[in-house]
Amino acid sequence: MFKELEKFKNSNSFGYTTNDNLEIVCNAPENAVGVFLVFDVKDNEKELIMVGSTGTVQNNGELKIKSNLFDKIVNGSQFTKSARKFSWPTQMKKEDITQLEVVWYVTFNDEIKCIPTYIEGYLLQNHFEENGKLPRWNVAF
Repeated sequence: MFKELEKFKNSNSFGYTTNDNLEIVCNAPENAVGVFLVFDVKDNEKELIMVGSTGTVQNNGELKIKSNLFDKIVNGSQFTKSARKFSWPTQMKKEDITQLEVVWYVTFNDEIKCIPTYIEGYLLQNHFEENGKLPRWNVAF
């Protein structure tokens, strides 16, 4: 499922617990777009629970950045229409999740030009084919 992501060299990850400040632990770039994957980490097992993306490509090939990777991860709305920095801790407590791992990839820059929503859709399609459903934090696609 993640073989498609190997070509993206600008990538990193960070851990997050309900005791953390998402704005501080998030190491995603503030000047780039791409995709991010969120995993529920329990006993050295990881379950993919969400795939997200940011950045759109216009019909002239130009990149449009409404929000960068950092902003989308930290301030993007989820669950209660509030920023993830507020909604993730609440949802984690509801689901008894102690730790998340967030992995991000820059998919569109001067070196590589992969449309972020295409990569997001590709990953979600693969997850759907393998599991018969989307990751539980992805409401729809």
